[in-house]
Amino acid sequence: MDIRRFLPDGFTSALVLTVIIASLLPCRGVAATVFDWITDLAIALLFFLHGAKLPRQAVVEGARHWRLHAVVLASTFVVIPLLGLALKPLLAPLVTPELYLGVLFLCTLPSTVQSSIAFTSIARGNVPAAIVSASASSLIGILVTPLLVGLIISTSGHGGLSVDAVGAIVLQLLLPFVAGQVAQRWIGEWVQKYKDWLGFVDRGSILLVVYTAFSAAVLQGLWKQMPAPVLAGLLIVDAVILALALLITRYGARALGFSREDEITIVFCGSKKSLASGVPMAKVIFAGHPLGSIVLPVMLFHQIQLMVCAVLARRYARRPVNGGSVESR
Repeated sequence: MDIRRFLPDGFTSALVLTVIIASLLPCRGVAATVFDWITDLAIALLFFLHGAKLPRQAVVEGARHWRLHAVVLASTFVVIPLLGLALKPLLAPLVTPELYLGVLFLCTLPSTVQSSIAFTSIARGNVPAAIVSASASSLIGILVTPLLVGLIISTSGHGGLSVDAVGAIVLQLLLPFVAGQVAQRWIGEWVQKYKDWLGFVDRGSILLVVYTAFSAAVLQGLWKQMPAPVLAGLLIVDAVILALALLITRYGARALGFSREDEITIVFCGSKKSLASGVPMAKVIFAGHPLGSIVLPVMLFHQIQLMVCAVLARRYARRPVNGGSVESR
């Protein structure tokens, strides 16, 4: 067994390093204001590039498989949020109320795009359908996630989504995304050609949000309020939600009569949550709130899902192919 697949990737290591730096050298005063402005611009650029990268042709070709996409979206935006609410009496005592609010926010997030497609490919699933489902989830999440957050936090006793937050979502997330879609005809090829380099915008914007969020949280005494047992409890909460999401999508797909290839797509697109969308959205939706407790569940869930899904994808890949032999990848 290759132990390296259980180790954190470079980006996860960068996230951990960013949290350490924010804990030791938090930004404050004028520096914090400057970082907030830079972060807001980076988030707008991030969603502009997401709009410019969304593959329209893949959407057109894969949209016919509507049953699969409906199951993925229902799992992402209905089943998992309800799961987070239903498990609250059982799991909330393991963490603080602020952390469980972050868990509920995690449950409302759209699916990942790159890793969902990559794991579907490794597992020999329906890759075109994964492209469509993951992309649609990311797009719909810009509108649906804030609405779900508003419903959940109001029913959880944390107040509703303010008008200012709605305006910020439209200004920082939706308008840049629409602008990217409009500009795709002129810059789409350029964005695809340099997508590896532009990936630094994705990762850089997330690191900026994490740094500013944890700086503010540290100054407010985050680590003094979060002992080791609470962190351990958060790991358990994230692991339970991921395990149930994987089981529901797997056996739900089988009960609905999907092929094994489609089942794989539903499992990897319907159970995963996007760190790339989640952290910038948290910055906008929870403006004025302590963000450290909101984004920490998302960050931990990100690493857990990568490790678990890597193992699961390999197991799927070892299933017999049509001729009866087993493919090793």
